[in-house]
Amino acid sequence: MVRGVMLPSLPVRLQAASRTPRPTCASCRRPESVCYCRHVTPIETATRVLLLQHPRERDVPIGTARMASLCLRNAELHVGLRWPGTEAVARALSDPERPAALLYPGPGAVDVMSHPPRGPVTLVVVDGTWSQTRKVVRDNPVLAALPRYAFVAPAPSEYRIRREPDPAYVSTIEALALVLGALEGDPERFGPLLRPFRAMVDAQLSYEARFRDSPPRHARQPRPAPSPPRVPAWLREREDDLVCVAGEANAWAYGSAERRAGCADELVHWAARRLKTGETFDAVVAPRMALSPATPRHVGLPGHVLAAGCSVAQLRDGWRAFIRDTDVVCSWGRYATALFVATGTALPLARLDLRQVARAWSRGKVGTLEEFVAGLGGPPATADGPGRARLRLEQISAVARHLRSAP
Repeated sequence: MVRGVMLPSLPVRLQAASRTPRPTCASCRRPESVCYCRHVTPIETATRVLLLQHPRERDVPIGTARMASLCLRNAELHVGLRWPGTEAVARALSDPERPAALLYPGPGAVDVMSHPPRGPVTLVVVDGTWSQTRKVVRDNPVLAALPRYAFVAPAPSEYRIRREPDPAYVSTIEALALVLGALEGDPERFGPLLRPFRAMVDAQLSYEARFRDSPPRHARQPRPAPSPPRVPAWLREREDDLVCVAGEANAWAYGSAERRAGCADELVHWAARRLKTGETFDAVVAPRMALSPATPRHVGLPGHVLAAGCSVAQLRDGWRAFIRDTDVVCSWGRYATALFVATGTALPLARLDLRQVARAWSRGKVGTLEEFVAGLGGPPATADGPGRARLRLEQISAVARHLRSAP
């Protein structure tokens, strides 16, 4: 759904005998030497998928919208800029058994991963670069008026042959694999959707490695100097909205009888702080399941304090009074935020995984939160309240402040 700046075509050895065009697969429209059709697994879906592709994206050789349309039996791919009066699109948008919903971030967008629509839908996906898709949505009131859904990718994109404008962005086919898994309640069924995508990426990288020193098929432009590590604009420009969060769980050991009986990890301590003002939210939540003997030691709170914690309903009420829809939630990894969302309490859609940002900024591994903070060279973080969550909140806040000011 969301793509960044396209990389130049990867070099392919120029055949000495002829400059004639290479044979092309009629299905995927890729050269036969890099055809990915054998990796395509047709997938049936209750969701109808309507792919609307910007014309400039149609001839991009490493695009994924056509790939998605080949994999999904109940998908249609249309190319254009404006859609009023188009029969196929009008038919899809007016299906009473599958009401249309737009997968595109923006004001009023609902997190499709935690609050998917009930029943089958027609999922409208606009394919192109950010600037292209923005224009398509803006210039088509019929699309802008649809219920809007968005999501936060749980991991960086595997699109290693194309730059994304932000580490959180993913390709169209990766977005569909995630969202269809949430809509149809079976994420594993959509794993095969990524097989041709990964095969295409691997093939491109293989050709680049094999023919790196060969004469290119087309003249190359000089490569610009490597850009410095990028820190997301949200972190630099939205200080008023940055909210750092940390959470701790009541967690039974893997393989224990309690875990086999259904005692999943559950949130028992949640702490948050507005980075600019220092305003803090702190809630100890009473365990809803049996308390693991190891939990008090891990979370740094006595068992009687945990038992006397608030209810999930009280957590929700207090959080609503603290958080704003425009806030950007900053966490270290995604475990704590996943625990929080599992309580049925909503988080703002704008979220930053500072561990991923730190990896991009460091151009490598960062170790644990404690190790990364120690490497920054500042004074050791100290908790201003009881519990390990408060200490981790201090450390996450220190990371956020450092990355905001990093060159």
